[in-house]
Amino acid sequence: MDPAPRITEAEWTIMERLWARHPSTAQEIAADLADARDWSLSTVKTLLNRLVTKGAVGYTRQGREFAYDPLLTEAQARRAESATFLQRVFGGALRPMVASMLEDGAVSAEEIEALRRLLDEKAKAARRRS
Repeated sequence: MDPAPRITEAEWTIMERLWARHPSTAQEIAADLADARDWSLSTVKTLLNRLVTKGAVGYTRQGREFAYDPLLTEAQARRAESATFLQRVFGGALRPMVASMLEDGAVSAEEIEALRRLLDEKAKAARRRS
């Protein structure tokens, strides 16, 4: 599979809306985002067209309108965004990123325990593979 396209912050807002409810027309998306964003219908259409060009969104014609669907799952987009961030900010190294986030942020005991369980599961899987 081709790598997921790079999605801007504004495009991410459109994708979140499409993941929640699809298919959707540009008018429906603009109406749903009206309270949160001061975007015109034209802006929403421009963002949708960019996402179509990037291969993140597809569309079908419904009468005089187009209905848009995400072509990427939210998980695919998150993985791609995480990998891009990790490479750009930490040179691809996971340990410094995790250390930075743990040192700089308020991490609850529950979050630490959840991370510990996740790391234990990954370690067990890695041992089984080797």
